[in-house]
Amino acid sequence: MPSTRATGSGKRGASRGAPMLRLRIGFVLIAMVLSFFGARLVQLQGVDPRSYAVRAAAEGAARVPLEAERGDILDRNGVPLADSVKGKMVVANPVLTADRAPELARLLSERLSVDYFKTLTALRGRKEGSQFEYIARRVPSTLAGDTLTEVDAAGFEGISLRDDPIRSYPSGDVAANLLGYMGTDEPLGGFERTFDEQLAGVDGEATWQSTSGKSVRIPLRESTLKAAKNGAPLRTTIDRDLQWFTQKVLAQSVRQYRAVSGAAIVMDTRTGEILALADVPTFDANAPTEAKSEDDLGSRAMSDTYEPGSVEKVLTAAALIDAGKAFPRQRFKVPPNLARQDRVIGDWFDHGNIRLTLAGIIAKSSNIGTVLAADAFSPVELVGYLQRFGLGQRTDIGVRGETPGILTPGEAMTSQTKDRVAFGQSLSVNVAQMAAAVNTIANGGVRVSPSLIAGSAVTDDGVTVGTDVATRTRVVSKQAARATARMMEKVVDPEDGVAPAAQVPGYLVAGKTGTAQRVASDGTGYDGSTSVSFGGFAPADDARFTVYVVVHAPKVDGGGGSIAGPVFSRIMGYVLGRYGVEPTNGTPSRLPVEW
Repeated sequence: MPSTRATGSGKRGASRGAPMLRLRIGFVLIAMVLSFFGARLVQLQGVDPRSYAVRAAAEGAARVPLEAERGDILDRNGVPLADSVKGKMVVANPVLTADRAPELARLLSERLSVDYFKTLTALRGRKEGSQFEYIARRVPSTLAGDTLTEVDAAGFEGISLRDDPIRSYPSGDVAANLLGYMGTDEPLGGFERTFDEQLAGVDGEATWQSTSGKSVRIPLRESTLKAAKNGAPLRTTIDRDLQWFTQKVLAQSVRQYRAVSGAAIVMDTRTGEILALADVPTFDANAPTEAKSEDDLGSRAMSDTYEPGSVEKVLTAAALIDAGKAFPRQRFKVPPNLARQDRVIGDWFDHGNIRLTLAGIIAKSSNIGTVLAADAFSPVELVGYLQRFGLGQRTDIGVRGETPGILTPGEAMTSQTKDRVAFGQSLSVNVAQMAAAVNTIANGGVRVSPSLIAGSAVTDDGVTVGTDVATRTRVVSKQAARATARMMEKVVDPEDGVAPAAQVPGYLVAGKTGTAQRVASDGTGYDGSTSVSFGGFAPADDARFTVYVVVHAPKVDGGGGSIAGPVFSRIMGYVLGRYGVEPTNGTPSRLPVEW
């Protein structure tokens, strides 16, 4: 019996020990799990908390860009030449659109005229986990709204609209050659590109926690908003209405004379501000793809070079007078032709031996007479004056692609080249250069650098331009400028001059014609066509505005007086009236033309 109790007692002890073992093992496992979580907690909160917090937030974060509104481009009176109007972007959440992407892509591509395959890729998500993809940008609000309505009616989910301003050019082609135009996401020309940093602003971003990949905000969860910073406006010196009128008159002339192109510029004589700078042909900045030629998208007036012809003679005359080497009544015997080196110089009109004063040489536009007068200059002396007038160097007014023109250095210039340069050939200019040079005479011999930007602005090349940084340089004396202006009055004299059509009724006008052969496109010789021009100012005795007009390759006979002169007259008459400039009632020049 005792042995039986002993045996029973041993089994009960073993039975009591088994739960204890399991309990110990359980405690060990719990301790291991707690240690793991404890270590993880230390890692998350103590070792690298920020990176894990960011990663966790990103898993459920929805990010939406906030588009900055582009700054307006304004005329001198604050009238918008380019502004932004309400538009929409069409966006997709691929989490919701991927399953029916082919059907939805077909609908969107038809309604919004977007590429089907690119749209399909966006609807499926360009990267894994994407909750935001662009479908179309800069969509008119009405079209975007109608499209969304159709999408919803077809039972599609995941398409939404957000604000996306559209660039607009209220006046169409007015100043388009200067303004440039926009692509979908970037500026592609003109001021839009040159001053993009100022105009563009900085986009913002909205971020919030979402759930189920559906961009649905979770209440009380963290969200951030980085507001967009809209672009700053750019004020120009352009007068919109004057720009429109200048373009209109110039375009009529180009059509009438079946010319290749034309350009015109209006400057405030005293400030150098450009009130109009017109190119024909041009384009509608709202529809740049409809331009007939890629060349129409920029400013030929600034990028194309041409020989100025006889307008340059007034610069030669002013320089000679300033240097004390000529005077308006100086007498010259002008032969029918002039043999120089291996070439013979002639005049545009047939004549025998004639006697002209320096004023008569300008009034009649005699090449031979100009060369005879310029014999008093060495090449270095002539080129030095022309450089001070601004030829051979960019004006840096903020127009992309501006050419510096061509002016051979005096040290490298032959006497033969100097002869031709003296009457406006064998050098090249752009429109703003030549206008600023003529304006120097109008402004009493002081060259004021031309400006297109009111105040100041920085170009994409880092150059500060505008009226705030305009410079003033004395080129010739006030007396030399006045004497030259009096000679220029004779150019429009109906009895003595070659351009009576450039007169403006009621005002004294000083001007000069130009007719120059055009260099062939391959640069070898001339192509048989001409560039005709007229540059001048009014009132001649107290100048307020300078106008310069050039018409390239007209298909009819005529020179600067008959083709460009009338354009000058209409533009000058308009600007004088627009700005309320009263006639000075001055006495017309009585300088003798012949002797």
